[in-house]
Amino acid sequence: MKDWHPDLSRSSSPRYMAIADVIEMDLRSGHLVVGDRLPPQRELAKRLNVDFTTVARGYVEAQKRGLVDSHVGRGTFVTGGADKERQGFAPDAAPDPRRASIVDFSMNMPPETDDPELIARMREGMSAVTANLIPLLRYQGFGGSSMDKEAAASWLSRRGLVPSQERIFVTPGAHPALLAIFGLLAKPGETVLSEIITYPGMRSIAAQLRLNLAGLPMDEDGILPDAFAEACERLKPKALYLNPTLQNPTTLTIPARRREEICAVARKYHVPIVEDDAYGFIPQHGPAPLAATAPDLTWHIGGLAKCIGAGLRLAYVVAPDSKAVWPFVSAMRANNVMASPLTVALATRWIEDGTADTILRFIRAEAAARQQMVAAILPAGSYRADPISFNIWLPLSNGWTRSTFGSHTRSSGIGVVASDAFTVEGTAPEAVRVCLGGPITREKLQGALEFMAHALEGPPEMAASFF
Repeated sequence: MKDWHPDLSRSSSPRYMAIADVIEMDLRSGHLVVGDRLPPQRELAKRLNVDFTTVARGYVEAQKRGLVDSHVGRGTFVTGGADKERQGFAPDAAPDPRRASIVDFSMNMPPETDDPELIARMREGMSAVTANLIPLLRYQGFGGSSMDKEAAASWLSRRGLVPSQERIFVTPGAHPALLAIFGLLAKPGETVLSEIITYPGMRSIAAQLRLNLAGLPMDEDGILPDAFAEACERLKPKALYLNPTLQNPTTLTIPARRREEICAVARKYHVPIVEDDAYGFIPQHGPAPLAATAPDLTWHIGGLAKCIGAGLRLAYVVAPDSKAVWPFVSAMRANNVMASPLTVALATRWIEDGTADTILRFIRAEAAARQQMVAAILPAGSYRADPISFNIWLPLSNGWTRSTFGSHTRSSGIGVVASDAFTVEGTAPEAVRVCLGGPITREKLQGALEFMAHALEGPPEMAASFF
């Protein structure tokens, strides 16, 4: 079909991806049919006023999806994705209940979609990735290929970060990256700082590396700059760990002014900042990362667990400078060898074709809807939350302790974690983190919240006969 002239404006993907997208659209509409011969690549590049390589990549992408087949000397022909079912992604494939039932409610999970259209789009991405299955089963160089780093840079740009590719690394999750970074920054017995109520993984990492973790006091805007400065004078810390946006577990977000003050103290005392930006992509207009204010001091970790899916086990790490690159690469290779090429390719695909943005929009919308449910059921002022956080931080009263409340809610279908898991030093407060995400439906969540609200109206002995 020599007169085929695709309208790339019909797709929001990069131009080479848009070529494959339009081939797929035209197949569905009947404008293209199986057996049609597509224009030669150079001719189509001239028609579209794009580079030849853009068209070549577009045809390769279409071939990965099973939409076309190329024959040297003959051209590129539409196949219609006839081998899609052989790839194991038939639309009627049923989930294996042995895997579908696997869930850890103690983890702070994003809401899970049940939208058939979005799920189909996600599965199409997996199907496209399997076109390169054999190469993706090989060992790969650490940190991601050039195209994976391009996707990472594109994703990080949503947070206002524009680092060079040599400072970007695709890692197998935020936790291994944190372990490697703190292994570089501090030796056993040395001190690192964090919020006094902080991410439990940081406590585990400090214990594993035999570091002294010291907690900094906080107000509603995060750690206190004066307390940070005093700790720098007194403890000579090797690094500061922060989870600055929708902090786990308190849900607070450090405002821009406080971030600037923290960076100023870090710069004065030459203290590296490790920024765990796990939830940074969730707000549409959140404060700029600490790495944007102090890029030369900050290790930035943009995890995908909370904004796309934890099962990917991927995080994008931005090193503060070129000197830090090789020690980090060595540490990560020693511990992890590489991130899974299969999941890296899938994340890259979803970022390039817009699926990742669609997932993120769903997570934002569903998290907001669930927080509205909380606001309608629990008394105002009785808990701390953000309008789009995945959890609430619930101080307890009326004689409830974190232990008795956790026991009482164990069968509710939601994850309740006692404050002990998050407390760096001192006595843990009588508070719990209540998770709202994961596979639980809105209906079940509402029932669980009403169960909690009823219990909190009085003392524990009025709610149940045993704990």
